Amino acid sequence: MKILMAILLVSFTGSLSAQITGTSQTDPMAENMLLYQRSVGGWPKAVGEVKVDYTKTLTDAQKAATLKDVNRIDATIDNAATFKEINYLVTAYKQTSNKAYLQSAEKGIRYLLKAQYANGGWPQYYPDSSLYRAQITFNDNAMINVMEILNNVANRTKGFDVVDQTLVSPAANAVNKGIDCIIKTQIKVNGKLTAWGQQYDRHTLEAVAARKFELVGLSSSESAAIVEFLIRVPNPSAEIKTAIKSAVEWFDAVKIKGSRFEREANGVVVADPTSTIWSRYYEIGTNKPFFSGRDAVKKYSVAEIETERRTGYAWYGTWPQKILDKQYPEWVKKNGIN
Repeated sequence: MKILMAILLVSFTGSLSAQITGTSQTDPMAENMLLYQRSVGGWPKAVGEVKVDYTKTLTDAQKAATLKDVNRIDATIDNAATFKEINYLVTAYKQTSNKAYLQSAEKGIRYLLKAQYANGGWPQYYPDSSLYRAQITFNDNAMINVMEILNNVANRTKGFDVVDQTLVSPAANAVNKGIDCIIKTQIKVNGKLTAWGQQYDRHTLEAVAARKFELVGLSSSESAAIVEFLIRVPNPSAEIKTAIKSAVEWFDAVKIKGSRFEREANGVVVADPTSTIWSRYYEIGTNKPFFSGRDAVKKYSVAEIETERRTGYAWYGTWPQKILDKQYPEWVKKNGIN
């Protein structure tokens, strides 16, 4: 999720500052990232179900074993993988002048460009296309993370002014294609645009399910991240303006006032007159919040699914709140929207 990704990046940046001093030309975490980068250019999120931890000190044997995995097809944009490594390596290069870090980041950027479909979407994994991994994936902001990086490359912002100039134009084109895919995948109900789902079929652009507890529906979390990206597009087209306005109207229509979700306390919803929340999922056509456990059966109360899933997933959140409170009003004023 976006908050988690931000925490990860802050953590990595903090580690970088703490470990690089003087004229040192290496950074331990960056060195580990070089080891884990796959030949295709991206990074895995886990190896053998064990999450990759760049803070660990690897033995020579572990380094050798990791390098032997270079040709695995497990590179992904899921759980901020590849996104966080590219960001970190660009920062590491600027602080160490170690060209290996910049070259690795550029290889990662080329991976993102290569992984994009002709229709503008990105799969969760590339080149692995098994199960739901080939689906166009907004889930946990995977595709938006990619577009953030490529937007920085295209505009040479947020430290990405150091990357190869030849990547600028392809990155700009990829972002434009990504926006086109976003516009095409906004779900329409009874002739009215609403929001977005988490995953889409790469061929038909129809919303599809992923994991058993991730059924087809409108997702407020992923839709909020999409709108936040679109709001920052300069000189927005009429299509972008319509997409934003429609999504904001949907956010306002489906908000749940007077409730709070206590995920850590057995995943229960409690009354709170000061709180407004959104369900992660809404049923297409009815806007009814819904939930599912690992049995993939749709339920209309979070209390009906198993405790492990109630407490192990973000079923409710406040994702669109800052859009409604600040970002959208500012965007309306800036763009002269009536």
